[in-house]
Amino acid sequence: MTNRLAERPTPPRWGMVIDVNRCVGCQTCTVACKHWNDTQPGVQWRSVIDVETGRYPNVERFFLVVGCQHCAVPPCVPVCPTGATQQRDDGLVTMNYDTCIGCAACAVACPYDARTIAHEHQWYYGEETLQEESARHPEREGVAQKCTFCVDKVDEATASERDPAIDFEVMPACAASCISNAIYFGDFNNPASNVSTLVRDQPTMRLNEDLGTDPQIKYLYSTPTVPGRDADADDFDEQQQSDPANPLVGKRQTFWDWRAAMNWCLGGLGSGLAASAWVAYIIGQISMQEIHQLQLIAGVIILAGLFFVWLKIGRRWRAWRALWRPQTSWMSRELYAAGVFLASVMATTQVSQPVVGLYHLAGLAAACFLLCQARILHSAKGIPAWRTLRVPWLIVASGLLEGVGLTLLLVSTNMISSGGSVYLDPSKLAGVMVALALLNMLLWLGYRYGADRAARPPLANRIVDNMSWPLLIVGHLVPVLLALAAWLDGASSAALLGTAGFLAMAGGMFWKCGLILKASYQHGFSLTRLPQRGSGTRAAPSLVA
Repeated sequence: MTNRLAERPTPPRWGMVIDVNRCVGCQTCTVACKHWNDTQPGVQWRSVIDVETGRYPNVERFFLVVGCQHCAVPPCVPVCPTGATQQRDDGLVTMNYDTCIGCAACAVACPYDARTIAHEHQWYYGEETLQEESARHPEREGVAQKCTFCVDKVDEATASERDPAIDFEVMPACAASCISNAIYFGDFNNPASNVSTLVRDQPTMRLNEDLGTDPQIKYLYSTPTVPGRDADADDFDEQQQSDPANPLVGKRQTFWDWRAAMNWCLGGLGSGLAASAWVAYIIGQISMQEIHQLQLIAGVIILAGLFFVWLKIGRRWRAWRALWRPQTSWMSRELYAAGVFLASVMATTQVSQPVVGLYHLAGLAAACFLLCQARILHSAKGIPAWRTLRVPWLIVASGLLEGVGLTLLLVSTNMISSGGSVYLDPSKLAGVMVALALLNMLLWLGYRYGADRAARPPLANRIVDNMSWPLLIVGHLVPVLLALAAWLDGASSAALLGTAGFLAMAGGMFWKCGLILKASYQHGFSLTRLPQRGSGTRAAPSLVA
């Protein structure tokens, strides 16, 4: 018998073809996946979405099998700070549960809602049973998990020289169990394989392929020629995208909660304070004693932000492993920047004589920390409201504004001084705040109304619109007016400066919390063309002109 594996190019590119017109929504693939992989209640690596389209009496229904797409360019791999998410030579994206810390960076980077983090084990019958205990996987608790195309079966096939595309025993469980023969598994690198033949001979579509991820699940679909219907019509309109009940619409992410938001709020405030103080020191506006005091305060704030992150991750005592991937992960780079900053600040407290280089090193590290925070959000390809190019600029500019605002607050309360004589010029600080507040206002307006608006889900835009006016008025316009009043006065009022600084900080934290907790809708499964099941003429005429 001819060895089919030997005929295949090396390495293979494993993938799936799913026939939307054949799928009957029986959920057999979902059950088979859960059975083979022993997933706990609430965790589904393979799901079948029930989609209903049209309006009475022309209502249509189809089923979309979703899960990890095993992208050729997976956005989840580079963001992982530990290397727990990896892509093999055969294209399979796998998880190392013993390395993962449960930071959820991969989950927010995934545009296909394919990741799950279960922080504690659930039992199907409400209490532990012997059968469930025997199938429990404690290594998966508190870490990210997902579909692996049943990599254990694929590896078994390779070891025994069997073909997982045709041998049901080593085929992924979902494909082997499909009762309607709608799921096919095979090698896209082999032109003679079943999957290559199917996509070559029939029309296909891929989910969110405009993101450049090159997903390796391809869907067969056909739109029959029926009266009153354009086969190439764009059926997925804004009304459907605005409906939270639509299964194709992305849900709000829950992986990063208020604890993660506190990292961006406190981390941005602390690094912005240290970076702005560093710039002020370079241009001769503050003394060495004052930059020392400001950097110490910034260090405490940054540490507090990192502490909240530590509270959020699933496996807290593995947190040190987040240092493993600085070559690709902005989260790893953030930790290195924080380490350099904190080490420099601590060193300045230990030396008997001031070392100017340490202050410069700390300021540069703080600026890098702020930049890393900006890029972490931008790397989350699965959240349209975060991945736009304006977000990094907003994070950096807001951090600097918050830092100047905190400095003004400290000056106004006489918490920062230089030997009894205040070296900081409050009027100049007020002028800097005015400039930064206006810059932030322009960036926010560009974010709200710019070209990026069309790339965000309507539900996210609704949140952005709702928080826009409070942010512009309370977080920008009022601080500008107060700072201008203090600036024009020359001597400046401590109450005006302190209030302006406080409102600037509050505005920055307000929009960051809103962006991370409220506007963070996942990408969803946006289909420009909706498949139709069946063929021939409709039972009733179409409403589509």
